[in-house]
Amino acid sequence: MVKTSIHYWLALKYVPRLSIEKKLSLINHVGLEGLFTKPISLTSFGLTAKQIAAIVKPNWLKINTIVEASKKLQCTLLSYDNEFYPNQLKEIYDPPLVLFVLGNIHLLSSFQIAVVGSRSATVNGKNNTKYFSQALVEHNIVVTSGLAIGIDGYAHRVTLDAGGKTIAVVATGLDIIYPSRHKTLAHDILDSGGALVSEFPPGTLAKPGHFPKRNRIISALSKGTLVVEAELKSGSLITARMALEQNREVFAIPGNINVSSYKGCHYLIKQGAKLIDDIADIINEFEVSVLPIALTSANILSDEVIKSTIKPGSSDALAHNEKENNADKSLFIDSLLASVGDDITPIDVIVMRSGLSTSDVLNRLTMLELKGLVLAVPGGYQRLSER
Repeated sequence: MVKTSIHYWLALKYVPRLSIEKKLSLINHVGLEGLFTKPISLTSFGLTAKQIAAIVKPNWLKINTIVEASKKLQCTLLSYDNEFYPNQLKEIYDPPLVLFVLGNIHLLSSFQIAVVGSRSATVNGKNNTKYFSQALVEHNIVVTSGLAIGIDGYAHRVTLDAGGKTIAVVATGLDIIYPSRHKTLAHDILDSGGALVSEFPPGTLAKPGHFPKRNRIISALSKGTLVVEAELKSGSLITARMALEQNREVFAIPGNINVSSYKGCHYLIKQGAKLIDDIADIINEFEVSVLPIALTSANILSDEVIKSTIKPGSSDALAHNEKENNADKSLFIDSLLASVGDDITPIDVIVMRSGLSTSDVLNRLTMLELKGLVLAVPGGYQRLSER
């Protein structure tokens, strides 16, 4: 068996009852591969006998099975040192050493807002979810949630319907969709350029203890967590608490004081969560006013409708053509386009060359790709010949 870097990261992941901080400290002292291949004294690091045994004799068969199962699933394994591992996760005290990802790995570093809530969603809760999710899409913000029944699943669905991107963080292996009724939703998320994320290897079933772990990733990936509706004993409140511990913003929508599904939101507001009743309450909290409006299928359709109603040769037609030509020219001279080479250019290289944020780069690359100026390829983007 040929061992790769990911084999060693998985071996470190399965060292029992050892904090992430201590694991990373070991790597800093002896190196990742050296930790498992070089004879070193581990007792000086204060490790237990079980921890030392897990390092001296890892279960390579189990680890290789995980790697092979991930390959078969076409799942990307992002280790802590991978260039595409989201920096947001590195900011928390217990980040997963390995992430399993299906779909668009670049999306993990985008500007995200988590939308979570009750599994027993009310009509009012769904209406609020629809309004805020659609509004987030209009500001080109990725909606992140947990693929659960109720508000979570509805947030994913209305985001897709609005032409937006969404990330589902799950509490199982990525080969197991839980709940099973959301299999179609999961496939639609991937087909739309979204992502499914887990810290659990393929074959892992849903267990009660997995959901709080899932929730900490949802809140950590996101700039803020929006709790639409939640009862006092709710997983959404766990996500909100974790968001606060991670120094993230928490937003809560108020409701009828006599309705139990809003008791959790009212509790959060009492604890300092920001009461919101409009998308501006979220947008104004962050410096996101410069984000471009997402180019969705609805936008494209609107353009086609405009074209069909303009008579050829009219002044309106000339003005519309000039507007389109100017837009195309601005894309040709776009500073970002100049950062993409004729050969495959990795995202991090484009970010470095352009001087833009990762989220801005991804947003503008989407525009350039729709115009046929760049092509998304494995490993990054490639510039196409100018038309």
